[in-house]
Amino acid sequence: MEWKNITDLNQVSEIKTMSGYSLIFKHSTRCSVSMMAKRRFEQDWDSIPAETPLYFLDLISHRAISAQIAETFQVSHESPQILLIKDGNCVLDASHSDISADEVAEAINN
Repeated sequence: MEWKNITDLNQVSEIKTMSGYSLIFKHSTRCSVSMMAKRRFEQDWDSIPAETPLYFLDLISHRAISAQIAETFQVSHESPQILLIKDGNCVLDASHSDISADEVAEAINN
């Protein structure tokens, strides 16, 4: 699996209009907790269906995009944070030690 970097506000709108599942990982490059959560997620992401688009946001470099994601999907901003999007709506939101690829896979497969 591979991350697709979010670097443009238009990508948030595109994700909102997609059908099916997609995932956004919001990451702070200055935070050791965020780095650990990302590493742990990547170790287990093989449990997520391969066709699921995985988006990565460096929120230090793209603060405005991070704010737009929170507004678009009606979630509180946190870091690190994952959002599982289904048909334009956030169906799972987790942060810090609650970030789990297995939980994402379970939500998709149910």
